[in-house]
Amino acid sequence: MTPLLEGAGIALASLRAHKARAALTILGVAIGVMVVMVIGALISGFDKGLTDMLESLGPKTFYVGRFWGGAQSEDPDDPNPWRRRPSLTVAEADRLEQLPTISFVVVDENASADIEYQGKRVSAVSIQGRDADWPKVAGGDVYPGRSFTDLEDKANSPVVVVNDKLAEQLFGRLDPIGHRIKIASLPYEVIGVYNPPTGLFGEGDQPEALIPYGTLVKNVPYWKGWMDLFVTPADSVTVQRAIDDVTVTMRALRGLRPSEPNNFDVVTQEKYLEVFNSSTLMIRVLMIVLSMVGLMVGGIGVVAIMMISVTERTREIGVRKALGATRREILWQFLVEAATLTLVGGVIGMVLGGLIAFGVAAATPLPAHVPLGSVVVALFAAAATGLLFGIYPASKAARLDPVEALRYE
Repeated sequence: MTPLLEGAGIALASLRAHKARAALTILGVAIGVMVVMVIGALISGFDKGLTDMLESLGPKTFYVGRFWGGAQSEDPDDPNPWRRRPSLTVAEADRLEQLPTISFVVVDENASADIEYQGKRVSAVSIQGRDADWPKVAGGDVYPGRSFTDLEDKANSPVVVVNDKLAEQLFGRLDPIGHRIKIASLPYEVIGVYNPPTGLFGEGDQPEALIPYGTLVKNVPYWKGWMDLFVTPADSVTVQRAIDDVTVTMRALRGLRPSEPNNFDVVTQEKYLEVFNSSTLMIRVLMIVLSMVGLMVGGIGVVAIMMISVTERTREIGVRKALGATRREILWQFLVEAATLTLVGGVIGMVLGGLIAFGVAAATPLPAHVPLGSVVVALFAAAATGLLFGIYPASKAARLDPVEALRYE
């Protein structure tokens, strides 16, 4: 430990004595580590946010739809084959819900409409048409008030659940329960306020209204052909068995022959995570390249400052060798000094990167999460840079002839 502490002390003394020179040396290392921290924090934040969002659907819930964003066409001449796919229907959803391996199926349709309340108007509000089971897969909670019941869903009742953002814009501090609003010029009774979980990109900050599926189809102009289904298996059933049953049933309902591919998509939560990780692969590669450039710049600075340090301390090296210091001890001393210099740069870059990441998370909807592993990797990379680039000046110091070193002026 004594040589280790001695080398670290000499490095810190060099930082104090040559502030400008040392600052230029550690700048590249600090920039490299900062890049690693910021990009790594954002990617980890996105990953955590997506995982939390999928968990709000329930650990076994999967998606059935006409098309999903991760699907890729294998035919370059026909990049959008999904356009020929038939839309999902309520009859298909009802048939899937009758399967013994399925607990329930949530139907989802989307629209956009203006909403009014006593002269206040909110334009282009997202309107979700769902059945009564939607709170089981949406996450968050409905309070105050309640969601619509299965009976209200089947009766196409004019009731609405508004999210907290829309309630704030329309009612302010007034309790919205029991009041009537107009959606696409038709009256609806507000029966609940939905408090959504935190969205991956701040989706909860947008006004939104949820009404029974049949009510939306009957009263609100909507984007036809884009019904989605969220399917939850029964408690004792595995996800794969439920997917197999849903796939077989959908193919039978659509009259597909064994040789024909599916004209619908069944997507698990793991598939979403897989597509997300593949989409961030290029960002991860860019992060590694940028951090390596920064560390190389810092490493070149380490070589320069350590060579100067060896030259300035030639007589000291000669005295140490004359008193019995071995080559290994001299080599170790200078390697520790180089590693300490880059480690200081790594700590500075880590602090700056963490502050930037958390600042972005606080000021924008973009999530940021700094895992402990990123901190450890950043500090290890900084120290390893010092050791790698400090080998040459350290070995030069270790090879100095003690007699010539003592004569050096």
